[in-house]
Amino acid sequence: MQGTKLRYALTLASGMVECLCFAGAVFGFASLVFVLKEDGYFSHGCVSIPGTNKTQNSTDCSSQDERFSLVFTIASFLNNFLSLVNGYLFDRFGTMVTRLLGISLYTTGTLLVAFSSAAFPELLFPALSCIAVGGILLLLSNIQVANLFAAHRSTIITLYNGAFDSSAAVFFIIKILYEQGVSLRTSFIVVSLCSIIHLVRTCLLMPRTHIPYPLPPHYTYGLQCGKANTYNVEQYEKKRDGELTASQESSGKDNTPPAPEKETESQGMSFRSCVLSWFFLWHLLWLSIMQLRHYLFIGTLNPMLNRLANNEPNLVSQYTNAFALTQLCGVLCAPWNGLIMDRHRGKPLAQGETEQQADLRSSSLSLFLTSLQCLLFSVCASIPVLPLQYFTFVLQVLNRSFLYGGNAAFISIAFPARHFGKLYGLVMFVSAVISLLQYPCFALVKGPLGGDPFFVDIALTILTLLVFIHPVYVFIYCRKISRNWAEKSQSDATCGSILAEAKL
Repeated sequence: MQGTKLRYALTLASGMVECLCFAGAVFGFASLVFVLKEDGYFSHGCVSIPGTNKTQNSTDCSSQDERFSLVFTIASFLNNFLSLVNGYLFDRFGTMVTRLLGISLYTTGTLLVAFSSAAFPELLFPALSCIAVGGILLLLSNIQVANLFAAHRSTIITLYNGAFDSSAAVFFIIKILYEQGVSLRTSFIVVSLCSIIHLVRTCLLMPRTHIPYPLPPHYTYGLQCGKANTYNVEQYEKKRDGELTASQESSGKDNTPPAPEKETESQGMSFRSCVLSWFFLWHLLWLSIMQLRHYLFIGTLNPMLNRLANNEPNLVSQYTNAFALTQLCGVLCAPWNGLIMDRHRGKPLAQGETEQQADLRSSSLSLFLTSLQCLLFSVCASIPVLPLQYFTFVLQVLNRSFLYGGNAAFISIAFPARHFGKLYGLVMFVSAVISLLQYPCFALVKGPLGGDPFFVDIALTILTLLVFIHPVYVFIYCRKISRNWAEKSQSDATCGSILAEAKL
């Protein structure tokens, strides 16, 4: 038993390191762009504009910025677009297959960056895409580790997602090393060699299939476990649901209170019914709008800083470093969201309330706070004042930490575990399609708006107001559940009183 607990702890700690140091590196793209510009990538997009007699020649690099924006747009799109396929692979083939695919893609991407150059900048397109997709596969396989710690499940899910966000600082570290004389190629070859660590962890500290929830007694996994008590999640849940149904039939009654969407609470619901539920649809809208806002901000950060800093390289570098440093705080911000969602753990449930209903009730506050953070972040990002961007960076990393951790945690709460990979992938897939709007937005700013994103920012801020629908709906749903149970209890008490009087 002690060895099992040690294995659980090592899996948790090593997964944290993996997410923190690798999984979300692509979102540190603003730091990498600074290095790539120094090395002359897409430099043919910069043209010299002749000055007048009183002014010096200036350089217009809008075409170069557009190419870098396109690299990030494609990478971030594929990061989510392929999540539907990745989720199916995870649910169908299990952890080992998913991780081997992710490690292969990640290593391919880092090697492509290592061997790219100003003469072959097009290698950045497949490279960043491979890094993005490989990173999300590593995160997807690690989220299930939270099932090992039921009392802190949401906290661990959000912690891993926060670490995923903080790994954007990897490209910042590469930028710092570059300024100290370490070449881009050397840095990315070292990152590629780290894939050996991922392979070792896959064999020793991760299951071959899945980690079920709730966790069966004496569950273990990994290499050389002897007679490991391993389970297939889908088979385990079907067996549990069958036992629960048989128990209810033998007792002749069902204590589940009536609810407007009773199927959402049923652990036996089909994938189709999950997708068609209002929970899923409002959650999809919630994620898609906020993700679009973040992607556009990250993809246009470098040209925005250049515009506000009047193209002063040292000042742009200073703010780029500040942005990258704030990304490190994602791992510190995300657990607060998990603690909000887990705050009811250890407390007695309200009369008639199931554990899932208690989880949903706690999640409504998390969803609302995330929506409020995004609104404040969007407002600050819309104000063209350079010093204010420090505060914008803080709000951005706080909101990103809450957003992706809350996304995974809500799906794990509201829907059956055997559909987690597919539902998580579908949400990311559809939100990826919507995130493609960032490129026409960028083109609109660079073209008709003359480089000023103010009107686009205002439009996105107004659009952000729609995300409040999701937490409000979850809150109203939980209130209806409580009211229905209270009415049912009162009705049962009245019937009992009438029967008692009749017997008398």
